Amino acid sequence: MEEILQVKNLTKKYDGFTLDHISFSIPKGTIMGMVGENGAGKSTTIRALLDLVKKDAGTVSFWGNSLSSSKKLKEEIGVVFDGISFYETLTPANIGKILKASYRQWDDRLYQGYLNRFELASDKEIKTFSKGMKMKLCIAAALSHRPKLLILDEATSGLDPVMRSDILDVFLEFVENDDHSILMSSHITTDLEKIADYIAFLHQGKLLFCRKKDELRYHYGILRCGESMLGQIDKNEILAVQKDHFQWNVLVQNKELARKKYKAAIVDDASIDDILMIYVKGERMK
Repeated sequence: MEEILQVKNLTKKYDGFTLDHISFSIPKGTIMGMVGENGAGKSTTIRALLDLVKKDAGTVSFWGNSLSSSKKLKEEIGVVFDGISFYETLTPANIGKILKASYRQWDDRLYQGYLNRFELASDKEIKTFSKGMKMKLCIAAALSHRPKLLILDEATSGLDPVMRSDILDVFLEFVENDDHSILMSSHITTDLEKIADYIAFLHQGKLLFCRKKDELRYHYGILRCGESMLGQIDKNEILAVQKDHFQWNVLVQNKELARKKYKAAIVDDASIDDILMIYVKGERMK
């Protein structure tokens, strides 16, 4: 599949933290969810992709080109951070006028359609909006210059469950066009289970894995057993293991194989939250 974004060995060093040789790619028409605990490096990765912080090593290419190669390339990317970047004395109507002068592909009709859909009054100052309303405004603005790639950093975190569901539907509509893709960091893994095609898991500045979501949902499992059975499990089948009160939780990559081989154990399905928790809290075997 043709890739919209390619990241190779992206590295950024700070005192006490290193984003360490991150590599992944996003094919056209797909959504990649980026997950990890607070401080894992999700926002640093996004800022480095966008040249908002200087990379220490590695390369980032959009459609095979560096972001600095042309102004038009930047117009193909819509960005929403966890926080509003507009002056709060402005109204949505003011913002539309400003962005129309900034983007050649700005679509007034599309913008007003999103304002109506998100129930945002165009003549109200932003300072009167709730956090959720501000996030909806940022999403409307990002979509209305008709980008091909959306980059979202915790863009649904301030929304109630009903509005989050509506916004996720908007994102799914966006990638119905096979030329479009989304990179979406979020700590709300249920959102990613609904819409993501791939999951990239960052932990302490390292990319532990980047997998198809369906592979995680349909193949990964958690084998629960006692100390004696733990020693019987083939170490090559264990991804990570965590002690939990009186049992061991063993993350396995093939739950059906584990159910056949270890009939005395319970093997549960694993949610993305389950997988992340065992990776973070437990010991990794691979």
